[in-house]
Amino acid sequence: MSYKQVISGIVGGGIAGALLAKGVSSVPSVNPPGSPVTDGALVDPAGFFKYGFPGPVHDLQTRDSFVSCYDRRMRNPYWVVEHVTAQSLATKNGSRKNSIFKEDEEIPETFRARLRDYFRSGYDRGHMVPAADSKFSQKAMDETFYLTNMSPQVGDGFNRDYWARLEDYCRRLTYKYGSLRIVTGPLYLPKKDPVDGKFRVTYEVIGNPPSVAVPTHFFKLVVAESDKLYATAFVLPNEPIPEDTKLGSFEVPINALERSTGLQFLQKAQYAHLPLEEDLMKVIPYEPAAINGKV
Repeated sequence: MSYKQVISGIVGGGIAGALLAKGVSSVPSVNPPGSPVTDGALVDPAGFFKYGFPGPVHDLQTRDSFVSCYDRRMRNPYWVVEHVTAQSLATKNGSRKNSIFKEDEEIPETFRARLRDYFRSGYDRGHMVPAADSKFSQKAMDETFYLTNMSPQVGDGFNRDYWARLEDYCRRLTYKYGSLRIVTGPLYLPKKDPVDGKFRVTYEVIGNPPSVAVPTHFFKLVVAESDKLYATAFVLPNEPIPEDTKLGSFEVPINALERSTGLQFLQKAQYAHLPLEEDLMKVIPYEPAAINGKV
């Protein structure tokens, strides 16, 4: 069974209960209950919260070119949202040669992804919002290098190849549509055990002590704003992908992506399917500056 069948079917029902961020900066995803104790009640379970609410907590951060929600448990972004326009891409006031990878000190130390977690891990520090989408200012460019915008990605054949081509594909779509809004994030999808036929979620964890989860897949929701709204979604495995693989093989229904992430997309909008343009999936030259992603 392919990953596409999984996300559209079995996974959809199996992990629909994933935690859903409420978009509040560094506070619980849900408000702690504070109901008063009923007269005569023998116990007061909510009384625990006077000592502090356990969570879950997701850190919502607004940057110049994107908004991100950080998953403290996985030490990965939960999701990132960016806005790309033809004008923003044409404005080039920043260079990645002047940027460095850095830990995000806005995240409490206990839950922070660290540079040393990636050291000799065999994985790239993969941008969720590409640096190339944020060249309109050096500050915007620099902010894409926070580890809160990174996930461990396979380098050769993925981060530096097919995934980079998908990012470039999205930029090329601005030539036609003008304005794109893109949501990107990691996934941890189940895989069928060849021995007993059961589905299990397994993923590597890097760092010492191990703390940063290595996603099994990544998703990208692409919304094009033109005469009307268009949208589509892709899910790619975190592994080398042959160069000649059609982008359409990674396209998934948006409602299937919602079921597998526990997130909601475009529930307030009417939209049409964004047509695939396979001819825009060009093989792009590998920029030497991108070697910064190698660890």
